[in-house]
Amino acid sequence: MSDYHAWLNIAIEEAQAGLAEGGIPIGGALIGADGSVLGRGHNRRVQNDDPSVHGETDAFRNAGRQRSYRGTTMVTTLSPCWYCSGLIRQFGISRVVVGEAQTFYGGHDWLAEHGVDVVLLDDERCVQMMTDFIAARPDLWNEDIGVD
Repeated sequence: MSDYHAWLNIAIEEAQAGLAEGGIPIGGALIGADGSVLGRGHNRRVQNDDPSVHGETDAFRNAGRQRSYRGTTMVTTLSPCWYCSGLIRQFGISRVVVGEAQTFYGGHDWLAEHGVDVVLLDDERCVQMMTDFIAARPDLWNEDIGVD
């Protein structure tokens, strides 16, 4: 469990970097089966003017091409949306560590139903970061999750 919290700290650092850049504070990291950090990243929807760059996809892209994703862990500050859940399932990522699912409940139950090990940490720092962001920028948050 201590590894999960250490890995979540990486994702939180990424989320804070995204917020500092004027973006949405969601961070991620892809961790190798040996515990090494393969890639890390954050939501860059605003910064790159690209709706496909979520925290998980940025971490995945920054990890580069892997021969296999078996045994890897995707760590994310927020429950993964359906897009990111699809990426996790498509590439056979074995585990997802979720910082929180209170402000947004994504596809992590679906992932668990399909054999992905899901660890929900309910980290108060993640909850507070998203709660503060949603209160300050509801327009940007609703755009990111597809609410009109």
